[in-house]
Amino acid sequence: MRNPGGFDFERWALQRGVAATGYVRESPDNRVLQAASGVDALRSKLSTALWAAMGGDGPLHRESRYLRALAVADTRGLDEQDWEVLRATGLSHLIAISGLHVGLVAGFAALLMRLLYRGLPGLGLRLPLPISAALAALVAAFGYAALAGFGLPTLRTVAMLAAVVLAVLSRRAQSTWQVFALALLVLLLLDPLGILGAGFWLSFAGVGWLLWCLPGRETHWLRWRSWLHVQWVASLALLPLTVWFFGQASLLGFAVNLLAVPWVTLVVVPLDLLATAALMVSLNSLAKPLLMLSAWAMNTPMQWLSDAPQWPLARLFLSEPDGLNLWLAMLAAAILLLPRGVPGKALAGFLLLPLLWPRSEVLPPEHVDVHVLDVGQGLAVVLRTAHHSLLYDTGPRFGTGLDMGEAAVVPALRALGIPRLDRLIVSHGDADHAGGMTAVLRAFPAPVSSSATRQLPAAQACQRGERWQWDGVDFEILHPPEHFPYLRNESSCVLQVRVGNTALLLPGDISSQIESRLLRDYGDALQSEVILVPHHGSASSSSANFLETVRPQLALVSAGYRNRFQHPRETVVTAWSESGAQVLNTAETGMLRVRLDRTGVSVPSTWRQETRRFWSAPLDE
Repeated sequence: MRNPGGFDFERWALQRGVAATGYVRESPDNRVLQAASGVDALRSKLSTALWAAMGGDGPLHRESRYLRALAVADTRGLDEQDWEVLRATGLSHLIAISGLHVGLVAGFAALLMRLLYRGLPGLGLRLPLPISAALAALVAAFGYAALAGFGLPTLRTVAMLAAVVLAVLSRRAQSTWQVFALALLVLLLLDPLGILGAGFWLSFAGVGWLLWCLPGRETHWLRWRSWLHVQWVASLALLPLTVWFFGQASLLGFAVNLLAVPWVTLVVVPLDLLATAALMVSLNSLAKPLLMLSAWAMNTPMQWLSDAPQWPLARLFLSEPDGLNLWLAMLAAAILLLPRGVPGKALAGFLLLPLLWPRSEVLPPEHVDVHVLDVGQGLAVVLRTAHHSLLYDTGPRFGTGLDMGEAAVVPALRALGIPRLDRLIVSHGDADHAGGMTAVLRAFPAPVSSSATRQLPAAQACQRGERWQWDGVDFEILHPPEHFPYLRNESSCVLQVRVGNTALLLPGDISSQIESRLLRDYGDALQSEVILVPHHGSASSSSANFLETVRPQLALVSAGYRNRFQHPRETVVTAWSESGAQVLNTAETGMLRVRLDRTGVSVPSTWRQETRRFWSAPLDE
């Protein structure tokens, strides 16, 4: 699925070497073909042990969710609310096992080696302490990185540590920049496609900026002024990339990280890792109190921050920036981080403005932009006039927990620069149209209209004859009439949008029976330059009389790629094409965009074509 602001699954799959996806249907005949083994099995076993030590399904079962994430990179226990808090406070990086965690393990291993040499001085005659400590640190770091799934930040730390160990073994001094460059080269050789992920750029950019801003400076991490400087460098330097990759900036991040990073690093993580080590050697009686203490240390401040997503100005959501704004922001960061005394340095802050307050396109009156989002087998259409926005349907929510309202619709609204919704129309109550409603309303509170008022108590009835005008654009509900029984698809709210003589028709999931009713009631008034093909292109809709009356230039289809319903049906696509319409399917094009005004319809644009990547392949083969 391809939408502005949304997760790019194709990029993710390419980076991880995923060639195909599938799922296993539940069946009593399912059986395990082979028991899991290796590091992944050990990680799963440790995660289960951490969960069990905290009481399993007992009252404390949720208390282990952060501990499992910090110890073995198992984030399955974190729900969407947890992630929202982490994003709002800028603490997401703390949950991902990073170089900081690996460095702690390496440092602890080196400390143990020093203690061993102090107890057994004769060991120094066989192998010097610096070499033993370096090797112990490297082995421990590699083992923990493997246990954590070899995430990119952990690999970066292991590579840099390996470069240091080589320098110790060869007795050749290496500068910090040489170590950094060697680690970068090694990771690119091991995983060239790693550059496609945000983690690569944030990880190496963060370290690079710190090296550039703190060259040769002895930093005392526990002194507040040094720590304040480090946090300022990290926050400002990574701001452009954070906005570029995630479309948001945490305004709380700087202040929260000042306290959270040392607390988690020096208190929570050591306790968690000690407890995990105790579980590995079956010292459960030692592990449990350590886990309880670690859980208290982590969960108490997180409870204080639980309402952070609702705090005013906690986060700044930004429309999708262009490349020029990114480069200007990076230049601004470089200038602002120059040493004191550089004249006019503060003026560089103005270069951040295009990124943080991008200019949004303002439509003139009597224009409407139509965005048919790519939400798979479902529907979500954004209509935007000069000063108003409307969302027609909210995308599906699947049984697996994937909510397209959260994953696609809300990010797209933010990336498109839409500050609010003036109205939400849910055509009917089926999950592929109403599934994302809760997520959408949580982010964009708006009055709701729907035919499914019993299923959606907060909604007002959507009824034929309702009309309103926004910025010279006319909106009219054509179906269902008052007192029409709720019949799911047949009760879909049918909306016609008109600018002068140019019209758009959104018929929801109506069948040919309701099409005939509309033809009887409205006749030639149904003629529209753009139509959303009824019911995703089902054979039960798009009757010949309906096609002949509507006569659109564009017939837009919202359907999932190779969906099990085989929507749109080939016969339906052929019928619309033969009626003179250009047929476009979101499954092949990504988000569709078209503009209507009094002069007619613009040439449609597709998000897949607008954001074409070198790995993109045509989907019409």
